[in-house]
Amino acid sequence: MAKPLILSSFLAVLLLSLSPLSLESAPGRRLGSSKRAPCFFGKFSHPHTNKLSNPRNPKYRYDTRYFDQRLDHFSFADLPNFPQRYLINTEHWVGPARMGPIFFTAATRGILSGSPTTPASFGKSRLALVPWSSSPKLSIMSLKHRYYGESMPYGSRDEAYRNATTLAHLTTEQALADFAVLITNLKRNLSAETCPVVLFGGSYGGMLAAWMRLKYPQIAIGALASSAPVLQFEDIVPPETFYDIVSNDFRVRNALTFFFSLTTFHRESTSCFNTIKESWDIVEAEGQKKNGLVELTKTFGLCRVIELNDRKLERSEDLSDWLDSAYSYLAMANYPYPTEFLMPLPGNPIKEVCRKIDSCPDGTSVLDRVFEGVSVYYNYTGEVDCFELDDDPHGMDGWNWQACSEMVMPMSSTRDSSMFPEYNFSYSLFEEGCWNDYRVKSRPTWITTEFGGHGFKAALKIFGSNIIFSNGLLDPWSGGSVLGNISKSIIALVTEKGAHHIDLRAATVNDPDWVVEQRAAEVKVIEGWIKDYYQEKKAVFDM
Repeated sequence: MAKPLILSSFLAVLLLSLSPLSLESAPGRRLGSSKRAPCFFGKFSHPHTNKLSNPRNPKYRYDTRYFDQRLDHFSFADLPNFPQRYLINTEHWVGPARMGPIFFTAATRGILSGSPTTPASFGKSRLALVPWSSSPKLSIMSLKHRYYGESMPYGSRDEAYRNATTLAHLTTEQALADFAVLITNLKRNLSAETCPVVLFGGSYGGMLAAWMRLKYPQIAIGALASSAPVLQFEDIVPPETFYDIVSNDFRVRNALTFFFSLTTFHRESTSCFNTIKESWDIVEAEGQKKNGLVELTKTFGLCRVIELNDRKLERSEDLSDWLDSAYSYLAMANYPYPTEFLMPLPGNPIKEVCRKIDSCPDGTSVLDRVFEGVSVYYNYTGEVDCFELDDDPHGMDGWNWQACSEMVMPMSSTRDSSMFPEYNFSYSLFEEGCWNDYRVKSRPTWITTEFGGHGFKAALKIFGSNIIFSNGLLDPWSGGSVLGNISKSIIALVTEKGAHHIDLRAATVNDPDWVVEQRAAEVKVIEGWIKDYYQEKKAVFDM
């Protein structure tokens, strides 16, 4: 048998596209909410200059290919296949003779483009390789999630998103089966059946990576699930967890809070926190005044349609949801260095938001202060003429369907601990909204039935192995993830100052030591998985 490759260091890890969780405006949000979980979705601004772009880096190469994928893996109905897009880079792979490792990720939201170190881009975020060594030995594959980008069934997005019947095959189960079928097929075609596969994913992608280790343990030897909220279902974690963490990121106290047995600090500014908290009632009250919606439109620089008689904001709730989204995304993207992940942002963007809010001259109104702060998120470059509240005018975003059908993540906000308006999640309102949008009946307990609910950790301990759950406590999704070790091979790596899957972002000279150390810990664990795999294979061949 040829001598296998023992990895002493890693070239890179693919950053899986992020949690495509979406936030919808909903009437009655103060009493019972139908809103869906916060998401990374499109831009809300109209720049007055050319749109920012992510230019390709010519020094990186990869092949773009398409795989003829089944539409329904779980029936024998005669349904049309669809071309599923994937990227592959085998330039530095040592090949099947030495059982070269294969790193695999799935791009969920957005369109694959860019370079091997940025093999997928959506908006300003990148599906990036983290250069962990200068001696690459890997094959790298990235598969585009069905119903996103160019991996579109039925020939076009319009047909695929036509109704509940055509969307019926947009599920996590079908996506996991896509991964299993593609990996198996490609390994066979490359004569690489004995090559170990490691899965990588962040947010929703991290959830898929962890679930795949449970559902298809024979496909990959391990998974890195970064910022994966696998517990954010039913009542496994308190529904107010997400917004409490966002709020804590905006607030400073001397006291310490113990959350899931981990110590976290309340951060930026009590005056900033209080200004934001006060603003919701002011927005609502202003919206009820005569011409109040017109004034809110002017205050927040919202886009107006001149040919429609200067159309104003239609509901104050839409503005509140726009603000809600910004604060949530700021918490997710609260990185210690400048990024263009969701929007162009400075390093430590929440600190900058609070600096803007707190540094306004005496006498500045609460709403003007809030606008100054939120402009850090929506217009840090200063290139925006006006802000557009309608992210998805067709109402058929892929994640909204998933959030309605099976990925039901209840969220609430309490007045005492949160800077957000108080509301309770209402399943009945949620289901009513999903029925109105998609004519689909939500199945809020299906994910916990399929992958484990309150017994998920027990299932992992008994049936699972080789999973890293990595989280940063600045990230509001960390509250729905695994923050403690499950077993010797299912471990949690947690950083106090980390935001949304910062460990899977491209390495930079600005990375703080704790990020470098976190990645080094991940490398060590994954190296151990690969070494153990090679030793087991060697023992089999030596028998």
